[in-house]
Amino acid sequence: MKAIVYERYGPPDVLELKEVAKPTPGDSEILIKVRATTVTSADWRARSLIVPPGYGVIARLAFGLLRPRKKILGTELAGTVKAVGSNVTRFRKGDDVIAYTGLDFGCYADYKVMADMDKVVRKPPNLSFAEAASLFFGGATALVFLRTKGNVQSGEKVLIIGASGAVGSAAVQLAKHFGADVTGVCSTANLDLVRSIGADRVIDYTKQDFTQSGETYDIVFDTVGAKRISESIGSLKPGGRLLLAAEGLADLVRIPWINLRSDRKVTAGTAMEQPEDLRLLVDLAEAGKFRPVIDRTYPFKDIRQAHAYVGTGRKKGNVVVTLDDPNDD
Repeated sequence: MKAIVYERYGPPDVLELKEVAKPTPGDSEILIKVRATTVTSADWRARSLIVPPGYGVIARLAFGLLRPRKKILGTELAGTVKAVGSNVTRFRKGDDVIAYTGLDFGCYADYKVMADMDKVVRKPPNLSFAEAASLFFGGATALVFLRTKGNVQSGEKVLIIGASGAVGSAAVQLAKHFGADVTGVCSTANLDLVRSIGADRVIDYTKQDFTQSGETYDIVFDTVGAKRISESIGSLKPGGRLLLAAEGLADLVRIPWINLRSDRKVTAGTAMEQPEDLRLLVDLAEAGKFRPVIDRTYPFKDIRQAHAYVGTGRKKGNVVVTLDDPNDD
């Protein structure tokens, strides 16, 4: 089968289309023919080793000290089950599914084997394969930060920085689902997009600094690491929560001390999604209450271009990569 392989860190050119062995499912596994995958910020960071300040050594320990430990990237996919193990009961051959591998990666390939009890769910029929492949990375991150870490409540005021990105666009929709009053922060070019996905109001950061407006919020969710903690925390109400999805290591070290001294709480760290989080996202998507935003779609052979575009930092929502016809086995 074909797969996109990288054996050293660097620019998009390190990604190579190669023939690799096709996996065989075990007794409790399924074989998925991949129809679509995505280029996420996690894929981009793992390939380039460009990480938030202070995380360089940690990234090498996680991804591979001298060279990549996992040579096939890709955190999420949508596809069709082509074979099932003898112990599998949840899926049958021909089922359309969505799978989330997270930092185990492995989705940049014609086929992917997943455990029957792993993070795999059936694809809602109202989502295309491209939309389905985009459902989990941004959606799960936003859901964990808003609901689990932020305990968002109906009627609360929520400010989302980076509201047009994969995590930000999911956060706008999910915060609205939970009954929040949502303000999105984005660039001029993305104001209409952020309004269209449900934001009650938008702030153009090229023209207005929300920290200088005097407005306060129950939750400020910085999805892109745009502001220092000292800037954002002043925009919180008493008892408010600052959520950081892309903090530097120095900020992470300071957070416990900040939380000891203030009734405004700062929360950071990774989003440890659970299978029930993925099921909720699927249910919301099937009900038409959550839909991933797709910026651009690239064919598999042009995945270098997709990575280069993500590296510009200007993508809106998700960047999707589509694979060959599923009947081309």
